[in-house]
Amino acid sequence: MKLPSIVFASSFCLLTACSSTENNTAPPPLALVQSNTFTQTSVETQQEIFALSKHVKQQLDSTFPKDGRSLQSTKGLLRFLLQNGDASLSYQSGATLTANQAYENLNANCLSLSILAYSLADYLGLEGQFQKVHIPEYWALDNGFNLLTGHINLKVSESTKQVLNRKVIYPQERSLVIDFDPNSRQEAFKTSNINKARITAMFYNNKGAAAMLKHDYDTAFSYYKAAVDIDSNYSGAWGNLGVLFRLTSDYQSAETAYQYAISLDPDNNTALGNLARLYNLTDRKEQGQAILDMLDKKRQANPYYHISLGNDAYTTSRYQDAIKHYKKARDLNSTLHDTDFGLARTYYQLGDLKLAKKYLTMANNKADFDHDKQRYESKLQALRSHTAKLIDYR
Repeated sequence: MKLPSIVFASSFCLLTACSSTENNTAPPPLALVQSNTFTQTSVETQQEIFALSKHVKQQLDSTFPKDGRSLQSTKGLLRFLLQNGDASLSYQSGATLTANQAYENLNANCLSLSILAYSLADYLGLEGQFQKVHIPEYWALDNGFNLLTGHINLKVSESTKQVLNRKVIYPQERSLVIDFDPNSRQEAFKTSNINKARITAMFYNNKGAAAMLKHDYDTAFSYYKAAVDIDSNYSGAWGNLGVLFRLTSDYQSAETAYQYAISLDPDNNTALGNLARLYNLTDRKEQGQAILDMLDKKRQANPYYHISLGNDAYTTSRYQDAIKHYKKARDLNSTLHDTDFGLARTYYQLGDLKLAKKYLTMANNKADFDHDKQRYESKLQALRSHTAKLIDYR
């Protein structure tokens, strides 16, 4: 059984989707990030990640007069983005951008869009609080890797603050939550507060994972090092660092990184799965299988787990297994468009264009984001025009 290889933090959207205790008292294995195997490259500073350009600030000043900024301004932030950005606000799981980059290209993940919203709110004199949303484990397939994604949102509040040299005190905190994922808003998942350092570590972790997918291991290491430097208690970064060491055949360092990630967060299932893979690679198959059995039992009720297994089966041409897993996911949650798309592309590969069209139509109807709807609609048009053989189902 192939388990997810990388934990993608952003999320969030990457972020790590596991619940986190992260109360480890053991010192971090910082010797791992002093490795001479990799050539370090420069990464964005925290200031650069959250900075707004002069142009953006001028537009904010024009849109939100300084003597009238309040919580009501928050309701106008998304409208401001759509009116002044590229008018195509859309969540994309793989795009991790700074605040300025996200403003110029709103097709970003929830981490980047939340960073942008935080910086905009902060400039307007409002208080932003990042929140980790405790969603079920969710995997996205990218370049042959199952990437575990997470989710964050931003709570924006009015509290004691200075406005034009006069102190305004509100009798109680008033707040609004900005959440770029409609599924998260609908489900009302539990949240917990996370600080700016953790958000920065998540940004670095996502960038490191993206570089690792491209086999740019020096850049990946540089970002993972930056993540643990700013937040040594971030389990996700240690887990991904372990993947990097495994990919470069440094199994001892990989095991140390995995073990520390798990000590920080015993529910970091991806680090556990990767540790099991490492045990199998190093002739400790019994230990590895014990972990895999535990994880499999734990994840049986999660539809996204079965979607990830279906994706694995599909990419290895085990189409009947893929159908079985997608249908299991559908039984657990019939509202997920990912499941119907998995069935559609599998039936297409089996030559059943009728069922492919049926499930592709369902996927299109269930999709929340425009980029998904556009993707499905283009494939439906190809089927309708009898050019299905030209469809690229990647």
